[in-house]
Amino acid sequence: MRIFFGLLSLLWKVYIAIIFFFFAILLFPFFWVIIQSPKTKNYSFKLFIFWSYMMRICCFYPVKKIIHGELPKGPYIIVANHTSYLDIFFMYSIVPQHQFMFLGKSEILRYPIVSTYFKSMNVPVFRFDKSKAGRAFTNAVKAYEQGYSLAIFPEGTFPETDLPKMLTFKGGAFKLAKQLNAPIFPITFMNNYKLFSDPLEWLGPAGPGLAIVHLHSLVSKEVVDSMSADELKDYCFGIISKPLEEAHPELY
Repeated sequence: MRIFFGLLSLLWKVYIAIIFFFFAILLFPFFWVIIQSPKTKNYSFKLFIFWSYMMRICCFYPVKKIIHGELPKGPYIIVANHTSYLDIFFMYSIVPQHQFMFLGKSEILRYPIVSTYFKSMNVPVFRFDKSKAGRAFTNAVKAYEQGYSLAIFPEGTFPETDLPKMLTFKGGAFKLAKQLNAPIFPITFMNNYKLFSDPLEWLGPAGPGLAIVHLHSLVSKEVVDSMSADELKDYCFGIISKPLEEAHPELY
């Protein structure tokens, strides 16, 4: 029975991939034209929002947003837990009110078409090259100073066991927040790992369903300024982890 449901999940992942690349190819000419000029480049964010909504509609993923405070005005640094590629796809339509760039793994640049989308409107992080990693940090600072928000998954990768229990946060996002004196917008994705697990886990869970996300109150500049980077890291970890702890006490 487990293999049967695993095969159904695998078919669903194939369907998701088809929908994703269909819109990637369909929107590519529009995206390519838009990014050629600094005057129109910002409109590409609206294409990402449209793409995100279409993924949700075509893949039967309604989203329930639990909002803990007034939605903030940018720029800010978004920090969220990370258990599924849906976290990335959904982010644009979940918080479309201010354009942002992802700081993400440079491995994405290996994939044709996707690499053009990513490097044009996001900041690749070369984790195993210190000089390039430093350049990514500089590019992130520049993007924030130009008015972009920044989206970072501080865990750095998917947890492999005890999902959705989070991995320890890495410190980069919080050092960046300190340097920029930027407010932090914490987000908790509750169940995306059930809706679309890591594609490398062939028989892992996947299927349509309601995605639940908590949008927490903004961590203000004053709070960021009052804490060290390590204190800020622990503070944000607690905010993001709390709904998961309440929903899955057996993991904590």
